[in-house]
Amino acid sequence: METDRPVRGRTGRPLRSRLFHAPLARLLLRRLATTVVLLFGVTVLTFTLIQLVPGDSMTASLSETALNDPSVVAAYRAKWGLDEPLITQYAIYVGNLLQGDLGVSRQTSRSVLGDLMTYVPATLEIAIPAMVLSVVLGTGIGLYAALRHGRRGDHVVRVGSLLGLSTPPFWLALVALYVFFYLLGVAPSGGRLSSWITPPPRVTGMITVDALLAGEWMIWWDAVQHLVLPVAVLTCLTVAALVRFVRSAMLEVLDQDYVRAARAKGLPTFTVVRRHVLRAGLVPVITVSGLAFASLLSGTVLVEQIFSWPGVGQYAFRAASGLDLPAVLGVSLFVAVVYTLVNLMVDLLYGVIDPRIRLS
Repeated sequence: METDRPVRGRTGRPLRSRLFHAPLARLLLRRLATTVVLLFGVTVLTFTLIQLVPGDSMTASLSETALNDPSVVAAYRAKWGLDEPLITQYAIYVGNLLQGDLGVSRQTSRSVLGDLMTYVPATLEIAIPAMVLSVVLGTGIGLYAALRHGRRGDHVVRVGSLLGLSTPPFWLALVALYVFFYLLGVAPSGGRLSSWITPPPRVTGMITVDALLAGEWMIWWDAVQHLVLPVAVLTCLTVAALVRFVRSAMLEVLDQDYVRAARAKGLPTFTVVRRHVLRAGLVPVITVSGLAFASLLSGTVLVEQIFSWPGVGQYAFRAASGLDLPAVLGVSLFVAVVYTLVNLMVDLLYGVIDPRIRLS
């Protein structure tokens, strides 16, 4: 007599549950091992490259008078361990890293981890809304271009995306600042808040969120106004890349036999797109979106510099300019972790969007 009870293995657990979770567990273990190897390689490569760069961190940190004083130079080298052999310096750094210590920045004299905790929320505050807008607009415009393939709307979208990809980020940021701040006066010049406004109590580090939590609506509105231009610039640059990729992916799906069969049955275009096109077409789009989001989180140096936005990009620029080895290594590790985590999330989303990938 047949029953609806799930088939169980020798351990008594449902066989279907074990089959579903085993690949996920293996994937997580592989990603964890890959992350460890990747982070180790990043530290070796970054440490080696920073030693090959012409110049010395002392030149960027000490004044000319201090550089001419042997006692000051010796004290500086002893303080930062520069009098030790390179292999010893690297071994000390890795030992501290295994204890969760990223070192102390030679420019700010604060812990690198503390600096990152200060600068990362600022980057998140512009990266998250820019990515959300980019995915919504890029998917919608790319799908529209695919459905209007070969027509006037498709040509307009293709030309617009090509112009967006060809526009340098710093030029677009400068034009936006010149037009909306200098000419029209409808946007602030830069920064996260106006100079006369006191920031809300720090909770998340994102001023808009902290202002909402504190119930400070005036601070929230001022922070939103400062967000508009950098978010708009980042959105324009990211949408241009997503539109071309979405259009290409959707065109490939629209040419499949099962989509043609659905149309031949007389199903409405909206139903065909929602049931058959989007889920299959979004699988490759997720990859591009994940890489774009990781790039935004890693910090857009030029955009942050132009808008005086104290994010990871600006911190990385200052660290590289001052040959601040602990800070450069800390930013490199942060970027490596971001890309690894984003790739892991993309792999997991594959199984949600397309069951065939989950079962394979």
